[in-house]
Amino acid sequence: MIPTEEASARKREIEEKLKQEQETLSFIRESLEKSDQLTKGMVSILSSFESRLMQLENSIIPVHKQTENLQRLQENVDKTLSCMDHVISYYHVAKDTDKIIREGPAGRLDEYLSCIAKIQKAVEYFQDNNPDSPELNTVKARFEKGKELLEAEFRSLLMRYSKPVPPILILDAIGGDEDMEVQEDVMLEHLPEAVLQDIICISAWLVEYGRNQDFMNVYFQVRSSQLDRSIKGLKEHFRKNSATSAIHSPAVQAKRKETPTKKAPKRPGKDDVLDIEIDSYIHCISAFVKLAQSEYALLTEIIPEHHQKKTFDSLIQEALDNLMLEGDNIVSAARRAIVRHDYSAVLTIFPILRHLKQTKPDFDVTLQGTAASTKNKLPALITSMETIGAKALEEFADSIKNDPDKEYNMPKDGTVHELTSNAILFLQQLLDFQETAGAMLASQENSSSANSYSSEFSRRLLSTYIYKVLGNLQLNLSNKAKVYEDPALRAVFLHNNYNYILKSLEKSELIQLVAVTHKKVESSYRELIEQEIQNYQRSWLKVTEHLTERNIPAFLPGTKLKDKERQIIKDKFKGFNDGLEELCKIQKGWAVPDKEQRDAIRHAQKRVVSEAYKAFLQRCANISFTKNPEKYRRYAPEQVEEMIDKLFDTSA
Repeated sequence: MIPTEEASARKREIEEKLKQEQETLSFIRESLEKSDQLTKGMVSILSSFESRLMQLENSIIPVHKQTENLQRLQENVDKTLSCMDHVISYYHVAKDTDKIIREGPAGRLDEYLSCIAKIQKAVEYFQDNNPDSPELNTVKARFEKGKELLEAEFRSLLMRYSKPVPPILILDAIGGDEDMEVQEDVMLEHLPEAVLQDIICISAWLVEYGRNQDFMNVYFQVRSSQLDRSIKGLKEHFRKNSATSAIHSPAVQAKRKETPTKKAPKRPGKDDVLDIEIDSYIHCISAFVKLAQSEYALLTEIIPEHHQKKTFDSLIQEALDNLMLEGDNIVSAARRAIVRHDYSAVLTIFPILRHLKQTKPDFDVTLQGTAASTKNKLPALITSMETIGAKALEEFADSIKNDPDKEYNMPKDGTVHELTSNAILFLQQLLDFQETAGAMLASQENSSSANSYSSEFSRRLLSTYIYKVLGNLQLNLSNKAKVYEDPALRAVFLHNNYNYILKSLEKSELIQLVAVTHKKVESSYRELIEQEIQNYQRSWLKVTEHLTERNIPAFLPGTKLKDKERQIIKDKFKGFNDGLEELCKIQKGWAVPDKEQRDAIRHAQKRVVSEAYKAFLQRCANISFTKNPEKYRRYAPEQVEEMIDKLFDTSA
């Protein structure tokens, strides 16, 4: 029974599931039918929409094409109208720009150039499209007028704002203040910045569109004048301030520093004014270099590159020629001084020549690219100065040798001769210009050595030259000394001069300079000085010879002398007394300026005479040669020494 019930239940269950599946199947079938209906409806709608779109497209496309054509026609019309306006504007350019062109570019350069540009375009249009039209001639004339006024404005701006550089500013730029520890690089502003920019703008336009180089000639003429005026203004500044500046002038100070201490310092006068002129020329040379460099920097902003060197060459000619002419005048003055045998005047070229040679590298750099004739001006002046300087040195040496022996020109007191002091002063003044003087001498040498080791070669030449001058001086002094009849005065004269020369050499660098080629010059002068002292001392032999034992009779104390023997002793006393008085009287008027030498000569002479006199008195102490001994023993040894102490003392 149980299986049958299970089977029934199983059957019912299956039937139930079958029923449910059938219901589901029925639902799906119904759903599919609805879906088909919806699909058909959608297809119908889409088909209808597609049909309508096709109808719309068929309607719109012709309209769109028509609209495009209309737009293209509109654009063509606009372009045509624009071209017409543009072309018509060319016919109105002359009228539209007339007022601005007539009034010129002053104060409104940008607007003016804009008008010129319009005129230029009109010219181009008519040349290309209607070359026979009267309008072309009109705008051409207007363009030329505009260019002419631009050139006039270029000239006007340059002339109105180009001013000479003030002397004080130039001195600052070239480092004129020697007291400043650090020289600042002073910039020279030749034109206000706004004016400079206008000039640059006009120049650029004239180069590109004006096709005219006349403005470059205007430029160099105006700037050349200002460069020359700037340098002349500096020269005038020195001239006006010469009275107060003379004492502070480097040339004056150098000259006074080198003057021997025995000579009183000169008052500011003709020589100091000359020194101011030397300083002025030296500063003007430096000023030219600095100003020329500044002018070139300015020029490069205004003048086209391929015209810069030529324009600069023209610009600097006037100022450079004036400086070279002044240099030539200095050479001519030196040449005239040589003819007059005024060799100290030739020294003016030494500081100038030294400065020219020091400045030459800057000159060469500044003048790069200029014509050969321009570059050669400074070297030619340097060569000319070296030649005249070497001639002066050689003729000075000859003049020292050949200075005539004039009796009236000899110092009565045997002191230093003017020739000696002048020669030493001249040589001392060369010390500040050793390289310059050496180079002068070397420039006249043809030796191959002159080209190698030039500095050492020049120094040796100068050393040899100074030794030659000293040798000529010594020879001449020896000849001059012969004018003195008194050998003692001759010795004093030579002693004083040799001593002065040696002391002057020692006080300066001359001794080291001479020693470059002649190491024994110092010992040679000391030997000469000692030799002349000995020559002088011989003058006292005629005094001391009376004190010798020669002809004094041998005697014993208390022995009565014969008349002849007594007379011999009397004559010895008389000869000594008269000789002493005569020498002291004469030699008191002679001079030995060097106190150390004077004291040494007196001391040596006192010792010799005093010792001989004391010995003589002692020998005669116990001799009864006269009833009146005070008559012959006129001086005590102390008095003799006092008399010798007054030698070479005109105030005694």
